[in-house]
Amino acid sequence: MSHPGKPPKTDKAVILSDAVRTVTQLRAETEELKESNGQLQEKIKELKAEKNELRDEKQRLKADKEKLEQQVKAMSVQMSYLPHLSAMFAAQGQATSNKLMPYIGFPGAAMWQFMSPSVIDTSQDHVQRPPAA
Repeated sequence: MSHPGKPPKTDKAVILSDAVRTVTQLRAETEELKESNGQLQEKIKELKAEKNELRDEKQRLKADKEKLEQQVKAMSVQMSYLPHLSAMFAAQGQATSNKLMPYIGFPGAAMWQFMSPSVIDTSQDHVQRPPAA
């Protein structure tokens, strides 16, 4: 006898069988999700370690960059401002009278750039300027 609005009676064995199958399926899914979660947690640890290594390397590179910038700045200051050299050349020029070319230059500029190649060439010095007796 079936009553309207009520589902037909189902065999208890079928209901239990469906319930067991569903529980087994859910347990399998749970195990898969646990395994996947474990793998993701491990990946997170690896990525955090890599992030820390990259951060440390970035800090080292930044420190190296700043150190190099300071060295370049110090070198440029030394090259552009050498008053002791200009004073030394001026004193040499005065002490030896007219025997030296007058010191014409700018601090940090190499004077050989403005000299003729024949003056720079020293291969014939022993012929042109014999040693004094």
